[in-house]
Amino acid sequence: MSQWFVGLEDVRLSQIDDEAVIPEVHIELERSLVGCPTCGVMATVKDRHVVRLTDLTMAGRKIVLAWNKRRFWCRESACPQGSWTEVDRRIAAPRLRITDRAARWATFQVGHGGRPVSDVADDLGCEWHTINDAVLAYGEALVDHPERFSDVASLGLDEHLMVREGERHHRQFVTALVDVDHGQLLDIVPDRTGDAPKAWLRERGDEWLARVTAGTLDLSATYKSVFDAVLPHAELVADPFHVVRHANSLVDLARRRVQNDVYGHRGRKNDPLYRARRLLTMASERLDDQGRDKLLGLVRAGDRFGQVESTWTAKEALRELYTIPDYELAGEFIDGLIADMADPSWPPEVRSLGRTLKKWRREIIAWHKLHITNGPTESMNNLAKRVKRVAFGFRSFRNYRVRSLLYAGKPNWDLLATITPR
Repeated sequence: MSQWFVGLEDVRLSQIDDEAVIPEVHIELERSLVGCPTCGVMATVKDRHVVRLTDLTMAGRKIVLAWNKRRFWCRESACPQGSWTEVDRRIAAPRLRITDRAARWATFQVGHGGRPVSDVADDLGCEWHTINDAVLAYGEALVDHPERFSDVASLGLDEHLMVREGERHHRQFVTALVDVDHGQLLDIVPDRTGDAPKAWLRERGDEWLARVTAGTLDLSATYKSVFDAVLPHAELVADPFHVVRHANSLVDLARRRVQNDVYGHRGRKNDPLYRARRLLTMASERLDDQGRDKLLGLVRAGDRFGQVESTWTAKEALRELYTIPDYELAGEFIDGLIADMADPSWPPEVRSLGRTLKKWRREIIAWHKLHITNGPTESMNNLAKRVKRVAFGFRSFRNYRVRSLLYAGKPNWDLLATITPR
């Protein structure tokens, strides 16, 4: 009977209390002789107390495992051990109010399945903290396993918002480190400064760093400094999406500046430039003849000096860069853009775009050689944000890191049955 309920041969089933709100299965260890863990002298039972542990459901019913624990004391007067309570990790890990088998099941449900902790707690009939403590204890051992990821050839860095705190909604950011080739979240570190990523990378060791040959990032000088300091040999690629998005932001900036100069107020629904705001950020090849005529008509009606149209043309010229298949030709093309946009007759937004292209020239044309993007990094950010939405937000960085890595870090779930919780 004990083997059927508990699954351990040396555990004795003393009683089953089926009249409780949640049925209780009472057990105790059958070991009769216990030695002092410090001096080895045979110990004496001092007293007993019952520890109630949340267990897996049985036949659809919630179960509590009531462990009648013995407390021992050492009979050797010179021994500093004093007294202690028996521990058996097969039944439950120390300081957790849940059985080992239930804790491993809960970790899989929350980590792999992306379920809310509250849902799993409802399934087992326990408190939120009982499940969350188990997920942290078993999850940390799983995500920090040394074999969760090995060599990384292409590394991506990006930040995202974790939480807004306080009355002023102070924003707390985190930085995600991603294996771009395999689409794996390697880790999450606090803040969006370069210090934490640098420290994380240096902990990997010189041999591991030497195998990282490429890096992807948006136009972030902070993350570029991380690569320059720790991975100077890696070739950096500026993500094409973020390059084009920056150009689109300058088009919108020019539209709003001209709108204010011409009309003296922000865009209103009947103003030509305001009506063209969405068309200006669309790719030109997505516009049919009617859409293109509408765009140029609205822009010219609202901007008689052509500054918005010039900025839009510069943006579209930049987009043409990514249609060039050859690396050398791409270099010549971007050099021509940089030289042309330096002309003082261009609007300030075009000249600003030219300066950005000059600053990031090497990283921009590197895409034509390596053809990698920051897309996998953004994808991992989305998975981490999904975990945040399911949990209705996080305030603890430790909770957020473990839950995100369990979901997006590709841990080896086969190891869940063998790891020792922390």
